[in-house]
Amino acid sequence: MSVRPPPKKKSVVFFHPDLGIGGAERLVVDAAIGLQNRGHKVTIFTSHCDPEHCFEEARNGTLDVRVRGSWPVPPHIFDRLTILCAILRQLHLIWQVYLTGELGRLRPTNFFADQLSAGLPLLQWLYPDTPIFFYCHFPDLLLARGRDNFLKRAYRVPFDLLEQWSMGFAAVIAVNSSFTKKVAADTWPSLAKRKDFKVLYPCIELDPTPPKPADASPETETSEKKIEVAADDAVWSDENIILSINRFERKKDVALAIRAFAGLSPSARKNVRLVIAGGYDLRSAENYEYHRELVALAKSLGLESVTAKNVISALAVSPQIPVLFLLSVPSAFKDSLLRSARLLVYTPANEHFGIVPLEAMRARVPVLAANTGGPVETVVDGQTGWLRDPEDVQAWTTVMQSVLAPGADAEMKRMGAAGAERVRAEFGQEKMAESLEALLTGVKAVLMVEYRAAIFIICACAIVPLFGRMIHYNFARPEHGGRPRP
Repeated sequence: MSVRPPPKKKSVVFFHPDLGIGGAERLVVDAAIGLQNRGHKVTIFTSHCDPEHCFEEARNGTLDVRVRGSWPVPPHIFDRLTILCAILRQLHLIWQVYLTGELGRLRPTNFFADQLSAGLPLLQWLYPDTPIFFYCHFPDLLLARGRDNFLKRAYRVPFDLLEQWSMGFAAVIAVNSSFTKKVAADTWPSLAKRKDFKVLYPCIELDPTPPKPADASPETETSEKKIEVAADDAVWSDENIILSINRFERKKDVALAIRAFAGLSPSARKNVRLVIAGGYDLRSAENYEYHRELVALAKSLGLESVTAKNVISALAVSPQIPVLFLLSVPSAFKDSLLRSARLLVYTPANEHFGIVPLEAMRARVPVLAANTGGPVETVVDGQTGWLRDPEDVQAWTTVMQSVLAPGADAEMKRMGAAGAERVRAEFGQEKMAESLEALLTGVKAVLMVEYRAAIFIICACAIVPLFGRMIHYNFARPEHGGRPRP
């Protein structure tokens, strides 16, 4: 019996628009580290990476991250034309690393791009024999806001067409779930006929360790120690915690958790607390408004609530308060919250994938989630948690009731163990890297020679420098307080 030889080591070059802190960025970092751990050479090019606002692996030397092409095209113009600027920045980035010879010296065997596909025709033209892997987190045209406005819809038309057309230059197109695969196929039927979208699940760290600050003042040290204590041990271990972790956005439907919790009888709610934690940006009007709506909803249902803006104030809240809102929870404290929880309630309907249920299962916490979208592929109903109709509030209340019932401990422990085993087997970084490596191996570049590609590349060559120079000149004029860059 012949032994299959190990895959030949590759030089994989990543292109990502803005390497900040987000789900897409976490996937890129995990994919890069996973390939690197398997012996491949990995380089990440990005137009922006703020050392103060990025993942640790992107700034501590674990990954070779190179910021190029950030000048002269701005990320936006007076908070508008964001998609146009993003496309031009990507094209400028590719041109810069190519013309300087930096890209050639890496001798790329594969390209990995995500979020923006506009640069794929240019990459194929420059490197016709190098296959391109494109990761579609979700169709961008479905994420764009303001489509109820006619002018906004008209403005988006060419970019929507460009997104579909340019993705065709990828040798492999992957998505984050079977749910997203179906949405993408319905959104781009002609592309789906030519391309078989692959599913590459995001991963989570199987054995997370809380980050430690490089240096800190005495006051910060005291706070960090308290956070570390919380990260090492479960908080509120003497209480039954039903936990919701999500951003304060209306599409996350956190109100469902409050309504279901309110449906419990007063005796069932005794010594039970609903903790609603999540991302909260002070600059976001929606975060502010939705938090106020949730507080008002709890009050209207007869539930007293308190909002804590940091870890210390959260720990000081009276155990008699049934609903606690936690704004912008640090990752270390989030892990502690999960260890404290008896049940995680994940309310979004049609979520693209959903990392939080995996984090809960890793912590041996059963999950109650909507029976739509990504959670259907991660949560096994009856084994690692429950999947229920988000329109049926009573069904969610019933699950909460069963979780809190006397004698449920053995079942909860069994579900927790099953969830942890599922995450370790299917959603670890090593598993993701193995799947990605398989998708990159043996694939051939897609050769698309057509007049539209030629027109696009010629326009890209002309527009990017002219547009960037125009913007630079405009902002460098004396009335704007600037001066030309030497």
